[in-house]
Amino acid sequence: MKTKFNPLRKVTQLAFLILIPWFVTQCNPKAGENTVKATSNELKLSLAQWSIHRALESGDLKPENFAAIAKNDFGISAVEYVNGFYRDHATDVEFWKKMRATADSLGVKSLLMMVDEEGDLGNLNAEERNKAVENHYKWVDAASILGCHSIRINAFGEGSKEEVQVAMVDALKQLCTYAAKANINVIIENHGLYSSDGKWIAEIMRQVNMDNVGTLPDFGNWCTSHKWGSTQEGKECTEVYDRYQGVSETLPFAQGVSAKSYAFNEQGEETIIDYSKMLKLVKESGFSGYIGIEYEGAPLSEPDGIRATKALLEKTWSQVNNN
Repeated sequence: MKTKFNPLRKVTQLAFLILIPWFVTQCNPKAGENTVKATSNELKLSLAQWSIHRALESGDLKPENFAAIAKNDFGISAVEYVNGFYRDHATDVEFWKKMRATADSLGVKSLLMMVDEEGDLGNLNAEERNKAVENHYKWVDAASILGCHSIRINAFGEGSKEEVQVAMVDALKQLCTYAAKANINVIIENHGLYSSDGKWIAEIMRQVNMDNVGTLPDFGNWCTSHKWGSTQEGKECTEVYDRYQGVSETLPFAQGVSAKSYAFNEQGEETIIDYSKMLKLVKESGFSGYIGIEYEGAPLSEPDGIRATKALLEKTWSQVNNN
């Protein structure tokens, strides 16, 4: 990211953009059970705000206009926010009420708030971990006012895989207890390092075992190890988790699916991710809801990349349902 908030963690989250690229919504499935069963073949699309991050960072677009941008520019009637664009308004109740009123007037559903840079929930130090949990409370409150069903959090921490997993279970139980009062779910996205290990995330879900905990399988973000290198973000991926296996392992707990995209060939197919294979996994899991478009590639512009992803999802979803 190159926004004014300059989240350092995003260096890790997005470090693998060039070499290894890196959402579907329903409320409150019980952990360990995919209770959201497909009831129709309808494709419902949402737009992840990160898809327009460059225009927002440059000031060409304003974050408060996101719902209108999604609806008027792309014909998309559901949105997923990124907290980093609203840090100055985090506890501004009137701001969020106005955002909600605008979205409602446009017929746009607010689905979730993606939360970054509020401390590591997997911190091994209990005091620091509890502080990180409390830092997320304001975004739970904002998401509730907006009418969202979830906040998306990161599963980061320094320590062994086993130690960080124990810490994440503790933090999630605390955060989910708070979020449940506002009918908000807390969902983990595979976002690099330990969180890009599908089995690791699935085990956290089973151990937390609360009605409002879940996952956000992302088609990208499957780098589990990296080293400093010459890539744009300064790091390069050295170990990759199988993206299809990871999505399959986290889909049983999914309350969202992120359709990440990077580049397209002349036939309109994504060049790194097999969308047909991914959408088959989503459909076969019995999951139904909004699939979020999250374009973060090149050389297409952000608007063209969003439209290309939308077209690919529509074409591929039709093919998957007709086979």
